[in-house]
Amino acid sequence: MPPKGSPPPPAPALAGIGLKARHAAGLLAGEAAVDFLEVHAENVMGAGGPALRQLARLRAAYPLSVHGVGLSIGAEGPLDAEHLARLAAVVERFQPRWVSEHLAWSSHGGAFFNDLLPLPYDAATLARVCDHVDQVQQRLRRPLLIENPSTYVEFAASTMDEAQFLGELVRRSGCGLLLDVNNAYVSAVNHRRDAWAFIAALPPAAVGEIHLAGFAEDRDGAGDRLLIDHHGAPVDDAVWQLYARTIERLGPRPTLIERDNDIPALAVLAAEAARAREGMAAFATRPQAAFATRPQAAFATRPRAAADIARLEAA
Repeated sequence: MPPKGSPPPPAPALAGIGLKARHAAGLLAGEAAVDFLEVHAENVMGAGGPALRQLARLRAAYPLSVHGVGLSIGAEGPLDAEHLARLAAVVERFQPRWVSEHLAWSSHGGAFFNDLLPLPYDAATLARVCDHVDQVQQRLRRPLLIENPSTYVEFAASTMDEAQFLGELVRRSGCGLLLDVNNAYVSAVNHRRDAWAFIAALPPAAVGEIHLAGFAEDRDGAGDRLLIDHHGAPVDDAVWQLYARTIERLGPRPTLIERDNDIPALAVLAAEAARAREGMAAFATRPQAAFATRPQAAFATRPRAAADIARLEAA
């Protein structure tokens, strides 16, 4: 275990996709150039069967990221010991490069909810989340990456902002961060804040992985924009631009394209991953001054990459 206050070092610059069963055969056949795969921990907690055997074959070919959605790290009650044991078994079995969870809660009083619900950002919540993160890291014997959530409501009781809360969590627990750039943008629009100010306030060395995804747009009761993190569309141009600024600040970080609804062909996801990879490579190989005024150019104005994705979507 790393000492508290020492987040894990940044991982290599890679571009991956979330694993979907329909894409497994193509990935095993080498039909797409992706650098790593991510699975939801809860989908692979069984004792065996064809799906897990197939995942073992994919794990032999690709680095793996395990992303939890049900640990309920922010719940008021204790962590579910059985769920944590199953997560530990998944980690032991597949030896992923990264393990992550959400800064959220999804259980209370023995009831489990199919959602990732927000937390008040205050001293009591911070102490509880730190205790839970410590418990998970001790059980898994590795650092955990904590993901910033997409939110639609906030607590009046909060005494610190989200970036302050995450920074303190990193400092006290020694965990890392999974920076979801789409979530940062969605939450900022919904709460009328500056997404870049949030990202710029995070401890840079703590960010071990990045997520990109698409959102849906609606209007709230006052007629203002309301963004929904639905993972059912290509990454929006505004998110690509925010990602470009993020890479300029942090340097290249392993980046995942998330798509959980309206899932396209493998080639479409691979093209989005390639757009992230090419943008990271541009920042890694060119003088930093070339991007000082318009860092988003490496992503937002790459017509070939954008046209390739649009063509594949239409196919």
